[in-house]
Amino acid sequence: MLFAAPALADTDPATSAASVPGEPDLNLHGVIDFHVHTSPDSMPRSIDSDDLARLAKQMGMRGLVLKNHFETTAAQAYLVRKEVPGLEVFGGITMDLTNGGINLEAVKHMALMKGGLGKVVWLPTQDAENDSSHRAKGAPFIVIAKDGQLVPSVLALIDLMAQHPEMVLETGHISASEVLLVTHEAKLRGVKHVVVTHAMYSTENMTIPQMKQAAADGAYLEFVADGPFVGPPPRKTMAEYAEAMREVGPEHCIMATDYGTIHNPPFPLHPQGMLNFMAAIHKEGISVADINTMTKTNPALALGLAP
Repeated sequence: MLFAAPALADTDPATSAASVPGEPDLNLHGVIDFHVHTSPDSMPRSIDSDDLARLAKQMGMRGLVLKNHFETTAAQAYLVRKEVPGLEVFGGITMDLTNGGINLEAVKHMALMKGGLGKVVWLPTQDAENDSSHRAKGAPFIVIAKDGQLVPSVLALIDLMAQHPEMVLETGHISASEVLLVTHEAKLRGVKHVVVTHAMYSTENMTIPQMKQAAADGAYLEFVADGPFVGPPPRKTMAEYAEAMREVGPEHCIMATDYGTIHNPPFPLHPQGMLNFMAAIHKEGISVADINTMTKTNPALALGLAP
């Protein structure tokens, strides 16, 4: 099911980018959404990748990171860029069962994909033991750690990521305690770019001290609009997001949407959703400069781009 594109928000005449009504400096110019789900997929999504790219470019965004739980999106990013030149689109791979679990060969081949657009490696998401525990009992899962230590395959993956400074290691849907093991080991082993996937989402549910610890190890903390806008509990409120951003420091945070689901309640497509997220966080007292850091500067730096 594909949704019609929403009407554009106010447009900043200086940037030709959609902006928050009444806040021209709060706009999509230079924004990279680090976490989007699109079709084609093996589960329903709200919009095709090329259509989202056209909409994102129309609304003035800089780029997108395409995520799929079940297959790599590096080749898809290459094709979308051909269809929508001028928008920086990147892909990645999750270490889920459909991709072979912790699969170093899959990562190596993605790194060699034409275009060099396979930028992100997510640790297991829907097949993480932590995520599986929230769903059906008996579902297969991938082990990340045993007895408080990362398993050898994960350590090997971290070492591989250290050999690819152009790529990003994301934590996926693993538990908060596992996140801290990964971010610390990644720092020790020289991984350049690490992002904690939706740190305050219901699956990770990290505390502020835990997020500070991850930030101290050099990781970015990702906050996604899908949490407070959609629910259900224990996903956090916008006020809790803002408090965490202040405590951790915007210089360590990334704002993204995680949009693409067609579940109720309905919400706008990714670019308008990002604007709504920016407006909601600003309403909680976070400055425009800090929001720009979290939506424009930090996503670019995490991808190895000039901000």
